[in-house]
Amino acid sequence: MWCYVDDKVSRVAWLNRSNIIFAGRDKWSLDPRVELVTKGQLEYSLRIQKVDVYDEGQYTCSIQTKELSRTSQVFLIVQVPANIYKVSEDITINEGSNVTLTCLASGRPDPMITWRLLNPSAEPLDGEEYLDISGITRTQAGRYECKASNDVASPDVKYVNVIVNYAPFIKDTKSSDPQVGRMGVLQCEAFAIPKPEFKWYRDDKRLSSGQGISIQMMGSRTLLLVSNVTEEDYGNYTCVATNRLGIHNASVFLYRPGTANNMSGAVAVSQSLWLLLGSLTCLLLKC
Repeated sequence: MWCYVDDKVSRVAWLNRSNIIFAGRDKWSLDPRVELVTKGQLEYSLRIQKVDVYDEGQYTCSIQTKELSRTSQVFLIVQVPANIYKVSEDITINEGSNVTLTCLASGRPDPMITWRLLNPSAEPLDGEEYLDISGITRTQAGRYECKASNDVASPDVKYVNVIVNYAPFIKDTKSSDPQVGRMGVLQCEAFAIPKPEFKWYRDDKRLSSGQGISIQMMGSRTLLLVSNVTEEDYGNYTCVATNRLGIHNASVFLYRPGTANNMSGAVAVSQSLWLLLGSLTCLLLKC
């Protein structure tokens, strides 16, 4: 903080509010961070090192000559970079639950807090210190970014990882139509968190590796391999994916060569007939 005097000055002092910091060249303050800057006879400036928020306030350079006295006042405003001092820990939650993420920050001026989910779009989310997510879905899982900024320095950024548990969902199946004596391969792919456990069934009987059958697990997929296919092996198999949140199953077929399209058509016709029957029943009952 600068203050300049002339050779007519008889007394000069620096004050903080009503406290004398310097009177002439005599230091009254006990604060080691405060020092007087006198470059030449006319400068009488005050320097404070490592400024703190408690240093904020009004400072007065008081000058007295034989004719009059005058003052020069400076109001010191201390700015503090944004600092995130509390943020939610990483969380694992079940799909459909309500979640609140917390991000508390300090700074002067007060920082602005923004949230983003770091997916490909990474668009800003509606939330400040608290980000509320109602009925969270699996698509809302990921890394959340909390940013606190007040233009004093670079923003402070923290991250929260959110894992969303959900029940298995069988996304894809692949049937097979091997000839007798060849190998048949059935595939089933499912997604879930926690990772699903797969089981294979033929009618009501659970299958296991052995006696010409091999079951393999490959990440989110499972393979059922039937070596040396016989006539008895053709038919419907069931893939079951389970975790502690639920279960999902799907039919997978080991077709006789040349019957895959016919069976698919038969299934489609059967579904159409059931839909037609349901519509007629609804008309008769006036539902």
